[in-house]
Amino acid sequence: MRIVIVPGNGCDNILDANWYAWLDKRLRDCGRFDEVVCETMPDPHKARRSVWLPFMLSTLGCSRPDTIVVGHSSGAVAAMRLLEEHRLAGCVLVSACHTDLGDAGEAASGYYPPSGGEWKWSQIRKHAAGNIVILHSDNDPFIPLPEAQHVAESLGVPLRVQPGRSHFFSAGEDLVEACLAAADAAVSAEASGST
Repeated sequence: MRIVIVPGNGCDNILDANWYAWLDKRLRDCGRFDEVVCETMPDPHKARRSVWLPFMLSTLGCSRPDTIVVGHSSGAVAAMRLLEEHRLAGCVLVSACHTDLGDAGEAASGYYPPSGGEWKWSQIRKHAAGNIVILHSDNDPFIPLPEAQHVAESLGVPLRVQPGRSHFFSAGEDLVEACLAAADAAVSAEASGST
């Protein structure tokens, strides 16, 4: 099994931003994954769907069904759109939203309705074999909690609300635990033949 970390927008170098390099090392050291991928995304500030999804498929290997995607903020939204069309072993969504929140830059990214099309919630759930872990903070200054609640309800999965984590700018064991929970669920699904 492999795991791919997809950052939020604004990261010129993924290894110098937020918790991405820390999580990369923790997941490599835990020995649970055959491969951990943590690469800087093209178009890091606009994070356009037309650029990110092809890069995720061709360069990050998110076309492989043995992959779990960990998406943060814009990366979470990209992961959801990817899952509408492609089967993965699961995903971890950190600070996810389903609307552009009235931000012109987000609206232009191509992910959100109406220009990005309606969300295909049932396809996302099906293509992740129901293996979706969602983390959100109770005090996120950018993405209100009801956004993540809507995502969780639409996907029919629990929402893990973490106290005082802001927009998940810093490392924390909750991130490792979410990744390992997704890996455990993927292994269980494979063993039962439900993938």
